[in-house]
Amino acid sequence: QVQLVESGGGLVQPGGSLRLSCAASGRIISINRMGWYRQAPGKVRELVATITSSGSTNYADSVKGRFTISRDNAKNTVYLQMNSLKPEDTAVYYCHCQITTTWLSPTKDYWGQGTQVTVSS
Repeated sequence: QVQLVESGGGLVQPGGSLRLSCAASGRIISINRMGWYRQAPGKVRELVATITSSGSTNYADSVKGRFTISRDNAKNTVYLQMNSLKPEDTAVYYCHCQITTTWLSPTKDYWGQGTQVTVSS
């Protein structure tokens, strides 16, 4: 069984910063791509940023230059540093990981429970 536990969300003023963390635990052989998605009220879930096991990153245009994704492979943890936050960044942020749990099984997608980020004055 694999669990993804997110932390770091909250309320912040425009221009402020937050750091999200997502730790994967359980029976894990390897983690390929890790990433963050977000979903605002009334909108579809969208990609924010991803990072591969080798460290290659990809960002949504709306967050480039403001957000930084990183990972600690020894801790099975992915981070999202969010700077210069805007009201339009308000959403529930979800962690996503592609995880292999046994040598004979295919890689599967796992999601965290979501953490609320609210940017408001």
